[in-house]
Amino acid sequence: MYAISKKSKYALRALFELTRRYNQGPVLIAALSERQRIPKKFLELILLELRNKGILGSKKGKGGGYFLARTPSAISIGEIIRSLDGPLAPVPCVSQTAYRTCEECEDEATCGIRAVMQDVRDTTAQILDRESLADVLRREELLEHKRDKVPVYAI
Repeated sequence: MYAISKKSKYALRALFELTRRYNQGPVLIAALSERQRIPKKFLELILLELRNKGILGSKKGKGGGYFLARTPSAISIGEIIRSLDGPLAPVPCVSQTAYRTCEECEDEATCGIRAVMQDVRDTTAQILDRESLADVLRREELLEHKRDKVPVYAI
């Protein structure tokens, strides 16, 4: 089954932290690394890649660091994952950006596996492209609120 890479997981955690600090100025790599428990050297590479893809901006020098290049509502989870992991398709014959015929496939037009995997790709892309950094932050806040409202019964 398709799973996002550790690189994408770390990127999402760092980006959620930057979303929480949106419009508060650049954030140092060391602060992101410490707060999110991400290895600093790995995080440096991830943030540089996200900057090169236009998701992040950066500022050098005193008061420098990384920041979101666009509003949190304008950056989708799908865009982030694709920029680091590539296509969302579970098999290459259903990829919209990296299509390849499967070697073992005899007739792509009648392949039931391909049809199911295309539905998986479409549904996954629909969800990930619909959800932005801002949406995920709202979800976290709702979940925290629900957790805090759960009654605790102790005897």
